[in-house]
Amino acid sequence: MKYFYIVILFCFLSCKNETVSPNLIGKKSLVEKANWFLGSWENKSDMGDFYEKWQRVNDSLYQAESFILVKKDTVFYEQVRLKQKKDSLYMIVSVRNQNKEKPVVFYLTQNSENQLTFENPKHDFPTKIVYKKATTDSIVASIEGKQNGKKVQEYFPMKKSK
Repeated sequence: MKYFYIVILFCFLSCKNETVSPNLIGKKSLVEKANWFLGSWENKSDMGDFYEKWQRVNDSLYQAESFILVKKDTVFYEQVRLKQKKDSLYMIVSVRNQNKEKPVVFYLTQNSENQLTFENPKHDFPTKIVYKKATTDSIVASIEGKQNGKKVQEYFPMKKSK
């Protein structure tokens, strides 16, 4: 009987007690709404080749690498994490040679089955990142904000490669 109490005590002390929000019971978690991000994506053009690869790390974290190649030179590189914490979803972006390599956090502001919108109005550019699922094998990412007082929007259409 004393071993039973030791086992119970051990489980009590070593098990993490993470509560699930009542809002998530029986529903998809927020990060799972981005399941269509998962996989390898690309857009090849005369100006350069854009690649983005998303993978699931665990139940609350997806991560990606994005880069642009011009000829064989990497002219742009970023790491992205999509992290759920309680009832919130964050896109955390770290761009090489920008922002002193510090990550910038964007907060989920809108979501639907085929679109996720993340915003950070305090960031210089972009202030908004949007991912839209066009078809099962194509997505369009966009960034927007102001540069030199003018609204700027850039689009990154991608096709699934793997």
